[in-house]
Amino acid sequence: MRLEVVSPEATLFSGEVNSVAVPGANGAFQVLDNHAPIVSILNPGTVKIGGRISLPEETAHHFNQQGEDTFLDLPNGGTLEMQQNKVVLLAD
Repeated sequence: MRLEVVSPEATLFSGEVNSVAVPGANGAFQVLDNHAPIVSILNPGTVKIGGRISLPEETAHHFNQQGEDTFLDLPNGGTLEMQQNKVVLLAD
């Protein structure tokens, strides 16, 4: 599935991933390939991106890669939308 991570300043990442686990407003949840459409508010916390991804140099400092996973802190929360096998994560 495709993931786009967008902040008010720039697109931080755009590419293919295996999964995305997020701190949803009603509890943590994971989005996998071909997940049903969903829109959710995200609480502050950490996003876990399944799969090692190639990060652009100018935005790599926002992410932390550990083994085969990549992590992104959302200190102010955000919003997630999944539709047509594409996840758009808006980081506040």
